[in-house]
Amino acid sequence: MNKTDYIKRSFNRCREYEINKDRVYSKKILNSEDLYVRHEYRRELIIAAEPFMDQLYNFVKGSSFFSVLTDEEGCILTVIGDEEILSDAFSLKMIPGAFMNEENIGTNAMGTAIAENRPIQVSADEHFIEAYHRWTCSGAPIKDENGNIIGSLDLTGYSENVHSHTLGMVVAAANAIEKMLEINRYNEELKNNKIFVETIIDSIPFGIITCDPYGSIISANKETLKMFGYDEENMEGLEIKNIFSNWEKVKNSFEEGETTFNEDVIINAKTNKVYFNLTAYPIKDVKGEINNIVYIFKDVKRDRKSINKILESKAIYTFDKIIGENRFFIQAVEFAKKVADSKSTILIMGESGTGKEVFAQGIQNHGKRKNEPFVAINCGAIPKSLIESELFGYEEGAFTGAKRGGQLGKFELANKGTIFLDEIGEMPLDMQTRLLRVIEEGTVNRIGSGKSIPVDVRIIAATHKDLFEEVKKGDFRKDLFYRLNVLPIRLPPLRDRKEDIPLLIEYFMKKISKKLNKRPVEINKEYMEFLINYEWPGNIRELENLIELVINTENIPIDLNNKSISIESIKNFKEHNVPTLEEVEKRHIKNVLTKFKGCVALSAKALDIGRNTLYRKIRKYNINCSQMEQSAKMEQK
Repeated sequence: MNKTDYIKRSFNRCREYEINKDRVYSKKILNSEDLYVRHEYRRELIIAAEPFMDQLYNFVKGSSFFSVLTDEEGCILTVIGDEEILSDAFSLKMIPGAFMNEENIGTNAMGTAIAENRPIQVSADEHFIEAYHRWTCSGAPIKDENGNIIGSLDLTGYSENVHSHTLGMVVAAANAIEKMLEINRYNEELKNNKIFVETIIDSIPFGIITCDPYGSIISANKETLKMFGYDEENMEGLEIKNIFSNWEKVKNSFEEGETTFNEDVIINAKTNKVYFNLTAYPIKDVKGEINNIVYIFKDVKRDRKSINKILESKAIYTFDKIIGENRFFIQAVEFAKKVADSKSTILIMGESGTGKEVFAQGIQNHGKRKNEPFVAINCGAIPKSLIESELFGYEEGAFTGAKRGGQLGKFELANKGTIFLDEIGEMPLDMQTRLLRVIEEGTVNRIGSGKSIPVDVRIIAATHKDLFEEVKKGDFRKDLFYRLNVLPIRLPPLRDRKEDIPLLIEYFMKKISKKLNKRPVEINKEYMEFLINYEWPGNIRELENLIELVINTENIPIDLNNKSISIESIKNFKEHNVPTLEEVEKRHIKNVLTKFKGCVALSAKALDIGRNTLYRKIRKYNINCSQMEQSAKMEQK
């Protein structure tokens, strides 16, 4: 088919739609709430497309291109690309939520590919709207197993960069997305398949044995072999009575009408006899006769460790451990004590390092919820793509990479207790909408589930930002701000608590010297005066780090002449000490990123970790990937 044929047809449709060639923006752009609904509806497509969009973009990175995913109506779902060209595109409101179908923005690769039901390349004046003559676009429809269009994939650049191979790459990526969606659907069907069941059973961290009604073992999962010290050969021909005595008690309870059996039993393991918790279930036929019995063994110690791991989400600090005599600080403490039992949301404001989480723990431990979970989550440290699953959890099979059995979200883990949302000002707008719904309704919905789960959680939020200013800028929802700001607490910076500095120095000196098994260092009057009048941009956290440095070096790194803390002293200290594991890890990650020119996908593969894990570490260590790319180019020169 001649290229001009589909362009002519598209132009004719645009005239029928009465599209104005002088139009700049799409006629239809969704607001954030409606876009969220679209994202939810096409979540599977977005997740399946994400790695291929990354790969597609990595092929053309630095060449002023961006990749676009739309739904079946041409609504942009997600965009990835070079910053310069994205700024240009965003100025034309080619943004998530904008409709790129012909009816709203005229001839373009995304909309015309959907209209023509075939891959399309549209360049320069082949776009109906003149504002789009700057672009060259290559788009391909994405279809489901029945051939229905469910979206489109597009690669857009400046018109002078047009190349016929670009369309081929887009078509290949769209086909790969279709294949991934097909694989995902096939995996769902495998849930009813014996192979898939066995795979699931082997992945469960409990011993699972299936027996006939007479006690002969039919199957045992790998965890059973590991727990009891057997290999597959040893297990063959064994009977359940060889594993634990009084097994007939289980069968008798089922014959008497019981549907489950639960009891701690002593297992005759190959090496020793140990306690395990046993839960057993009968498998009956259509006549109600017992065909098999499933025995599930849980290591009692391991089970307790799991519980303890969850219980580590406990508040440690109490108000009597919070040091300070400053009038405003004491007022904040007294107010916090008064509201400790309130169900209303508390917002703690203050600069970084002022002790907002310590304060939140103090509130938890002063109220009726002190024996319940305290779950802290830093909204600024989690990639935007993961924060929803972290907060609300997900069901098995909710998306590619989801754990078998799903995962509890932080709200469910914090049930009956407190969730501490640190750096709430960094929370994405779409998550702010969901958080508001949780506050108003007291329920959460896991990803992939329509079921509402009631939660009784007191929310304490914290931020170093001026949320009111963030509301004005449109970066924070006004309704959520007022929901959070019910009981506000503002912590003063350390520079406004000068009378507390000697107390804090004494406290940290004792605490850290005991931890390091070193003698405290005496600070003379002159140095103390300097520390009291120092600005402390890092607040209490900076003071604590300085005291640890002082104890380690037995030297006070203060330049009284320049009235500053000597960076050179800190540098010298670090050079003469063994680097920490975190420092080694950071250095290694930076080296690998440099080697692969800042490409996260290739670096993650080389490091043998997931891409999301690498993103978390990049954020944790504040690594600039663009600098990695520049470093690699310099080395090549």
